[in-house]
Parts: sequence; structure tokens; C-alpha cells
Amino acid sequence: MSKRSNVVALTAAAALLLSACGDASTESGAGSTAGAGEALVVYTNSNSEGRGEWLQEKAATAGFEIEIVGAGGADATNKLIAEKNNPVADVVYGLNNVYYEQLKSEDALEPYTPAWSSEVDESLADPAEEKAYWPLVQQAIVLAYNADAVPEADAPEDWTDLWTEDEYKDRYERVSGMGAATTQLVMAGILSRYKDENGDLGVSDEGWQQIEQYFQNGVPAVTDLDLFARFADGEVDFGQMPSSSIPGREEAYDVTSGVVTPDVGVPYAVEQVALVKGSDNQDEAKEFIDWFGSGEVQGEWAEEFNSLPVNETALDSAKPETIAFDEQFTHQDIDWTFVQENLGSWIEKIELEYMP
Repeated sequence: MSKRSNVVALTAAAALLLSACGDASTESGAGSTAGAGEALVVYTNSNSEGRGEWLQEKAATAGFEIEIVGAGGADATNKLIAEKNNPVADVVYGLNNVYYEQLKSEDALEPYTPAWSSEVDESLADPAEEKAYWPLVQQAIVLAYNADAVPEADAPEDWTDLWTEDEYKDRYERVSGMGAATTQLVMAGILSRYKDENGDLGVSDEGWQQIEQYFQNGVPAVTDLDLFARFADGEVDFGQMPSSSIPGREEAYDVTSGVVTPDVGVPYAVEQVALVKGSDNQDEAKEFIDWFGSGEVQGEWAEEFNSLPVNETALDSAKPETIAFDEQFTHQDIDWTFVQENLGSWIEKIELEYMP
């Protein structure tokens, strides 16, 4: 089967998968070889809410023809690993560093230093000396609530209040699948609090009890029914949400929301970009990465999608309210090495033992 045929099949399949939770200007020289061959294939879990269409349109203006294949973070990672001996994708963006470390361990990425590397905090990139992935945006993964129904004084103080306090039970949305990056970060943020070297998969019995109660006392998520739509209909009052998605949801569903700020902090997703090893279009893929991660393009992306760019030259384009919104959160201190080593086993255990 040709690469093009594979892309068509994958795009159709991706429509059945969870999508997770760019630009008109062209950098000098960007896109100089674009269009020389077949379209660049871009895998991502950050194509929802119009991101994929917007990026495709802006990339075309810059001279790049791209095809976007969207899937949840875990699904996209697994696809890239499964295809590593016959890669379909040329570029992957949007996944967090835990997924990229998995891809690195499977030798599915080609190290590349983009033209804008000096404009980002290198500590957020691949920790290895020869870096295989670089950061684009960061966002908090939060517990959001319907502020039209729940006064701030009555809101929970932490995730664990949802299933330990009677007033919140059966009022929060709990996930129905473990494939999305946001969901996995929420689980990692909870389980990492209960690290125990003698516990099952490095987690104490108390930690696993928290997960059990999370599933027992929540209202299952409904496929293709947005959390904020359920806020508006009064079905639930609380649920997980990436911070950049909140303003658009409030406008779309005419809902005012609040966010919980636990003392322990909140997990942060640092969305990265990388070159896929073995790509047939590596030169063009490198040019696309140079263009997409540039300060000019990331600034326009930030303005359009309320994101918080990592590129320092793009921060001036970020909305002041986006920056102010982020400043209320503390980064949860998470041992990401511990998470990376155990995440796959945690997901399997959750799916087999706790998910109804």
C-alpha cells in the first residue's frame, strides 16, 4: 500500500479516536522546498477546536501542503511506534514529554535542532544532549467547574474532594477511556502523590483507592458530548479540561466557569514537536518545524487559540488574560521519570480493574 493510501486509511480511522486536547506569516526561506513532493503527514493530538483546519490553511499560505492525522496522545504514540519500520508520518506535534520519551526509547524520532531553539527554555525540551523534541506551548490541566451553578466558596479545593465529599459525588464527569493525554496527566497527577516503592506499580494502596473511588462516584463521560455542554444542561458541574480550551468553551456554550487551584499544584502539559525518524520528506519536515515553532507563527497560534507559548518572542502576542489566568496555578511537582516508567502499567491496571 502506498504512503498516500496509508494516510487516507489512517485519517478515516483517526475519526473514531479521541482527539486531545497554525499561521499566515512565513519565515524567511520557509517552505522553499514545499510542494516538491507529496504532502507532509503530521500526527497530532492537538487538532481539535479548529486547530487542525487553521494550521492546514496557514501552512498552505506558507507553502506547505500538509495532511493532519488526529488521535489521542496514547493512540498517536502507539501508531508511531507500530509504524517505525515503515513510517507514515513526517512530523509529530502536541504530545507531551512522557509520550516523546516513549517514542525516543523506541527509536522513532530523529534528533533535530530547529532554527528557533535559542528562543525557548531548553529545560522544557528533550533532556538528552542530542535533542529529539522541542517545546511549543504549555498549559495547565485543570479541574474546571460551572461557576453559574457552583459559587466559588462552595467549589472543591482539590480533585480528591470530588469522591470523598458527598456534595460532589455524582456531580463530576469521570472519563470513559484512557487514551487521551489530558486524562493520563490527570491520573499521573493523582497517583504520583501516593508514590510507594513497596506499593503495586510504585503506588500505595491509598493511591489506588483514590482511583477506585474516582470511577465509582463520577458520571461517565459521553462520546461527542462536550463537558461544557453538560455544564449548560445541568448534568454535571465538574470535570477535567486543558486551560487553553476554557475560553472557547465558555463562549460556545454560554457558560461561566471556574477552576480549582489545589495546594499541591496542577499538572502541566508541555506540547512538543519532533521529526519522525525515517521520514521520506525530512528536509521539508525540518523546514515545517522551523516555520511552525517560530516566534511569529507561535504568536499567531497563541492569539487564535488562547495558548501560552514557550517561544519567548511569541509571548507578546499571547492574550494578557491568558497569561494572567496561568499565573494563578502552581506547577505540581511530579517525578516524570517515575511516571514514564509506570504510566503504561497504570493505564492497563485502571482499564482492567477500575473502569466499569
